[in-house]
Amino acid sequence: MKTMKLVMAAVLCGCVVAPALAARVSVGIGIPLWWGPPAYYYPPPVYYAPPVYASPVVVPAAPVTYVQAPAAPAPAANVWYYCVKPQGYYPYVQRCPGGWQQVAPTPPDVDGAPQ
Repeated sequence: MKTMKLVMAAVLCGCVVAPALAARVSVGIGIPLWWGPPAYYYPPPVYYAPPVYASPVVVPAAPVTYVQAPAAPAPAANVWYYCVKPQGYYPYVQRCPGGWQQVAPTPPDVDGAPQ
């Protein structure tokens, strides 16, 4: 009787443990069967769209216009300016309230002063 109990216990344990130790083989048509935990899939990578740049606004350049300044009158090379009141020649007298008079230059005297 003792052996019978041992055999029954072994058969009972074999029935419980056997499916866990048995090789999992399944036969299916078209759809494979999976006998395990669900597979973990990583999410697909995230792709970001490239930044959108505004197209550059092309402004046509204005045509270059050259304006020539009027020619300055040539200074009279042989003219001196004389002031009556106060008496003196320019640049020795800076201001002349009565107006400047143009005079022909005179050659310097021996001592270097104008005549």
